[in-house]
Amino acid sequence: MSDIIRRDPRAEWIARNRLHPLHAAMQPVQHSWMGPNGILRKNVHGVGFIGPNGIKRIDRSGAQQGGASKRTAAAEVQLPLHQVAAPAFYINVVPDMVGGRLSSHDRDLLGLARQLAGSDGAVLAVVFGEHKESTFATAGVDRLLVLEGHEFDGYSPEQRVQGLRAVDNQFNPRHWLLPDSRSGGGELGRRFAASLKERPATRVWQIKGQECIGRAGAGQEDLARPLPRLILAAAECADPVSETRHEVLPVELSTTLARSLPRIEDLGAVAVDPAAIPMAEAEFIFSGGNGVKDWALFHQTAAALGATEGASRVAVDDGFMARDRQVGASGTWVTARVYVAVGISGAIQHLQGIGACDKVVAINLDPGCDMIKRADLSVIGESAAILQALIEAVAAYRNGAKRDAA
Repeated sequence: MSDIIRRDPRAEWIARNRLHPLHAAMQPVQHSWMGPNGILRKNVHGVGFIGPNGIKRIDRSGAQQGGASKRTAAAEVQLPLHQVAAPAFYINVVPDMVGGRLSSHDRDLLGLARQLAGSDGAVLAVVFGEHKESTFATAGVDRLLVLEGHEFDGYSPEQRVQGLRAVDNQFNPRHWLLPDSRSGGGELGRRFAASLKERPATRVWQIKGQECIGRAGAGQEDLARPLPRLILAAAECADPVSETRHEVLPVELSTTLARSLPRIEDLGAVAVDPAAIPMAEAEFIFSGGNGVKDWALFHQTAAALGATEGASRVAVDDGFMARDRQVGASGTWVTARVYVAVGISGAIQHLQGIGACDKVVAINLDPGCDMIKRADLSVIGESAAILQALIEAVAAYRNGAKRDAA
């Protein structure tokens, strides 16, 4: 097991938020303190730990009184469970599930659905095919419907609309929510609305009562309209669920979907040069900063990973990268699913530009820099050695995959 201590940004946020249900559990237990007379006092009730049988034990060696035991005890505390035994109505959500996991856009959508459901309704998530997600409970999902079958693989809008029609007939939800994104939700939602002969609300970013507000005029104006049954929501339409966990009870369709001959054939993904992808649309960005000393190795690593290259303002000003590759408030705001920062300390403008990225990986020599604090995964070390090891790991993985295929 590694001896590296990894930060938990979510636990730190809970410890700062006094209104969070787990705030008290995240506070360190005070075992001793100095009294007014200068005498050291000990809290005898705070010494020890709870055993597997629920009996409090005292470890005189002090091994159980360190930070590890406190962190374990805090991790065992669960969020309050929200149950809806007999839902009065359903709010159906169709997440994009890019890569088989919930994106930040999907979690915002589930947060909006949770607001519409209230205490009487249930949020029903409809997922196509196999998935890798294990956090539906903390994302706000009360019921989960997985539509399995090879007909839903790849680009299959006709089959998916047919499946959603079957779900609509069985559950008759009060609202349908889909992400208005380029990952498939925007097109699927508009096709589904056409099949239902309903006018959807698009690019919705706020809902107030029975009125929704969406972007219009190339994103420069707001358009308010009565709340329709089908809503295509933009990113950051609501705060994701963070203070409750839900049952995620599985449900199934009562009828078998009829097989129809599709008019659209999926010919597979088309290889695209990562350098040709605009920064604002890239899903995997490999960005370099002042800490990169071997830029040839940096470009080689980006090519091996198949990532779109980015850079900090310092790297651009020094002439190592083009101006259109600059990431940050003074450059391009990015929404990548994975953002790797190599040798970037994390200026406030740069952190603003990557605020919407799902996962941030930082490679840096300074363990106290702001980028390390922002990152979900940090690697402390010399960038050249780490990049070389990364190239070798990617080559070994691909060679192993080729041998398995042969």
